[in-house]
Amino acid sequence: MVSSPVSSRLPVFPWDRLEPYKATAAAHPDGIVDLSVGTPVDPVPAVVQRALAAAADSPGYPTVWGTPALREALTSWVERRLGARGVAEENVLPVVGSKELVAWLPTQLGLGPGDKVAYPRLAYPTYEVGARLAGAEPVVYDAETFFAADAAGTELDPSGLKLLWLNSPSNPTGQVLSAEQLRRAVAWAREHGVLLVSDECYLELGWEADPVSVLHPEICGGSFEGIVAVHSLSKRSNLAGYRAAFIAGDAGVLGELLRIRKHGGMMVAAPVQAATVAALADDTHVAEQRARYAHRRTALRAAFEGAGFRIEHSEASLYLWATRDEPCWDTVAELSKRGILVAPGEFYGAAGERFVRIAFTATDERVQAAVQRLSE
Repeated sequence: MVSSPVSSRLPVFPWDRLEPYKATAAAHPDGIVDLSVGTPVDPVPAVVQRALAAAADSPGYPTVWGTPALREALTSWVERRLGARGVAEENVLPVVGSKELVAWLPTQLGLGPGDKVAYPRLAYPTYEVGARLAGAEPVVYDAETFFAADAAGTELDPSGLKLLWLNSPSNPTGQVLSAEQLRRAVAWAREHGVLLVSDECYLELGWEADPVSVLHPEICGGSFEGIVAVHSLSKRSNLAGYRAAFIAGDAGVLGELLRIRKHGGMMVAAPVQAATVAALADDTHVAEQRARYAHRRTALRAAFEGAGFRIEHSEASLYLWATRDEPCWDTVAELSKRGILVAPGEFYGAAGERFVRIAFTATDERVQAAVQRLSE
C-alpha cells in the first residue's frame, strides 16, 4: 500500500458532487438539458475525419515532438492566427490535450515544496490540481485588479513564485484581459523571473471582445522569453475526444519539456497528429462552429436574463457567467427541477459561490428546450 497517496493532496473531484442534480434533471419528462460540462456535441468536421481515417494505418510509434507536417502546421497557425513572428519548430510542442498539460506542467518543470504556483481567483480547477500534484503551494490572485495600472502586480508576492497562470478568455467567467493588462503581466513576470503560462484555449471564441495572445509582438515585444501559450482544438474544432492540443513559446522551456516528455512517452497518437494538421489548415469549419455557438449564446442569454439572471463578463468563451444573487447550489437545485443542469460557480473558487456557469454547447434542440422551460 502507498503510505501517503498522491490523491490525498487533491480536492474531491468537483463533478462528482453534481451527480444528484444531474439525476433530478434527467428525470424531467422531456429529458435533461445539460449545460454544465461544456463538451462539444456537434460533428467532427469532415475534413478532419478524412485526415484521421487516411492516417489510420499507423502501426509504428509516433514521436513526442510530432511529425514535420505537424510542426509546420503549428508554427504556421501560431504566426497566422496569433500574429506571432519568427516562430520556429523549437517554439511549438504538441500535447495530449490541454488538461494533461495543465495538470502535469508544474511537476515537469521540477516544482515542489517551497515553490508557488499562482492562478486567478476564479479559475479552471486543474491549475490548483497541478500545483498540488507537484507538492507546490497554490496561490490565487484577482485577475481584474492584479495587472491594473495602479496595482502593477502588488497583490502577489513574487518570492518563491515559479509559475504564473493567465487565462484569457477566462473559464469560467468569459473575461478577456486587455492588451495593456497582458503587457503588464508579461513585464511583471519577466522582472521577477517567473514563468508566465497563458491558457488561451478559448481565444477564437470572442463575442464582445477580440482576445489577443501573449505571443503577439505588441504584448511580448517580439520575444518569447519567459512565456508559453496553451492552445486546444477541443472547442474550435469539436475535437475534445481526440485530445489534440499544443503549446507555443519559449524554446528553452519547450525544449526541457520535450526531453522530459520523451522519457514519459507523452505522445499524441499519429492519426490525431494528421487530423490536427487538417484542422489547423481549414478555417471554414471554425467559422461555421462559431456561428452555431453565437446563435445558441444569444438564445440562452436572453432566456436566462428573462428569467431574472444577471450575466457578468461572458464577452468570450463558451459560457455565460450568471447569478441571481443566491447561493450557487440553490440555483443549481432549482434549475435541475426544470431539467436544466448548470455548473455551480463554487467549482471555480470561493469567489464564485453565488454564480453558475452556463455552457452553450448543447444542441440547437436542447437549447430551445431550455429556452422554453425558462419562460414557463
